[in-house]
Amino acid sequence: MNANALSSPAPAVPWHRQRWPWLLMLGPAVVVVAGLFTAWLAVHSDDGVVAADYYRRGLLINRDIAKTTRGAAIGAVATFAGEGEVRVSISGVAATTTAPPALTLRLVHPTRAGLDHSVALRASADGTYAGSMPAIAAGRWLVTVESDTWRLPTIEVTAPFPELRLGAAASR
Repeated sequence: MNANALSSPAPAVPWHRQRWPWLLMLGPAVVVVAGLFTAWLAVHSDDGVVAADYYRRGLLINRDIAKTTRGAAIGAVATFAGEGEVRVSISGVAATTTAPPALTLRLVHPTRAGLDHSVALRASADGTYAGSMPAIAAGRWLVTVESDTWRLPTIEVTAPFPELRLGAAASR
């Protein structure tokens, strides 16, 4: 036997045929993919939570509190009919105060500002206020009815809802 044959090393296996380099590269590759997914998610899903005019809104909070205080004795029943029709009847408006010519119904989604609805309701001949709005997505909603001088306390409801009671009407 040849002495050279016994001392020669075994042929080297190329690096890409071994498992250790691939296992070492797996961790950084997963982090890169997760980072790309996070960047895509941040760009395509705006949360809409941060307000650009937060300072002005903070200054106006006392005015909002006063409107809610004036609406403490007022109640409203909102009825949602088919085809997006909304009717609101109010009760408890003081005899010295005339009924407002219009109301605003706000449906605010807690997490998606793009789904919010604000509906102007006009007084009708039967003493109720009527308006129309697009279909409401299922889920949680914050509902408020207000006029120029008062606001009813906001309630949280789960859609779909055929009728809502707000303010003093909620306790009846």
